[in-house]
Amino acid sequence: MPRDLPEADWKACRKLQAVALERFCERIINEVGTIASNNSTSYHTRYLDLFKLIERRDDEIARAFNDPKRSNIVLQLAAIVSHGLLTQDELQSLTPKIRETVESLSKLPRSTRGRNRA
Repeated sequence: MPRDLPEADWKACRKLQAVALERFCERIINEVGTIASNNSTSYHTRYLDLFKLIERRDDEIARAFNDPKRSNIVLQLAAIVSHGLLTQDELQSLTPKIRETVESLSKLPRSTRGRNRA
């Protein structure tokens, strides 16, 4: 992983994180709506499904967005990319070295990328 993140990459990463967070929250809200409106299951089942969804998504959001700093931003962007929250065009705002690192890390199984829960 690159040790010294150039200032331009740091600023681009922060902007990309903001875009990705909004998209991820929109996705989660849509999932909540789908579960909540599923009239083929009981309210209790829907509640349990919602609880599991929020619990899982909270971990995913923490890994990708909590406590952004230069030392972990590349790992966070890899988590964001692994969730399909950014386009290839958006990733072009990063320098090639950082972009390649993010894309490589995003293809690793999640358990090998570590956790960053704040």
